Order: sequence, then structure tokens, then C-alpha cells
Amino acid sequence: MRHRNAGRKLSRNTSHRRALLRNLVTSLLEHGRLMTTLHKAKEVRPLAERMITLGKRDNLSARRQVHSYLLKDATAQKVFSTIAPQFADRNGGYSRIIKLGNRKGDGADLAIIELLGSDLEAKKAERAKKAQEKEAK
Repeated sequence: MRHRNAGRKLSRNTSHRRALLRNLVTSLLEHGRLMTTLHKAKEVRPLAERMITLGKRDNLSARRQVHSYLLKDATAQKVFSTIAPQFADRNGGYSRIIKLGNRKGDGADLAIIELLGSDLEAKKAERAKKAQEKEAK
């Protein structure tokens, strides 16, 4: 029985799963967006949002917790210097998951997880504008 066992195993043992999630959270906070499977994105979201919330607290304890979880010190500094002030007026919900469909090789559900305020919509609009210009020519 799986009573009170939350979270996905992602077909990995505990240490591999923890390393994977730490890598994904570090990459998400470093780049602002990443493409992965839907289940991994759903597991990464609460961890990344917890790091941002700690960044908003910005005391010694929070800094130590963020530095101990993230794999790169530069990314941890970025959380406190740029990402947390960006979400200062927001109480949670710092990221979004966009479903992309299935991967061609194995049929896995793909998704993009990104921080809000990312320029994905701007890039989509720019691509659409370029496509319209090509059609006009």
C-alpha cells in the first residue's frame, strides 16, 4: 500500500532521483526555462518555488539552505540578487508548465517549465511575425 507516500519515483533510486531534481532545479533557476518530461516538471516545480521563497526571505539561514541545495554558487547568488526581487510582490506561483505533446522516440509527454516573466510569449510573437513576413514575400 502506498498510503501517505507522496511524490513520483521517476524510475530511479533515492540518491539518483535527488541528484536529478537538484540538477533540474539548478538549471531552471540558471536559465529561466527548461524542457523535460511532464512528470519531472511537476516534481521540479515545488522545489524551485521553495528556493525562490527562501530567496525572498534573504537571511543567513535561507542563504545556507539555498546554497546547500543548488549545485552552483552563481545560481544561488542569482536567486537572491535577481529572481527573488522579481517576485517580491507575489505569494507563490512563480513558474508555469506548458505541455508540448509526445516525444517522437519513446512517446513521453514533454513539457516546458519556466519562471513567470520569461520571454517565451515574446519569442512566440516574434516567430509568428517573421512567419507572416515570409508569407507576404
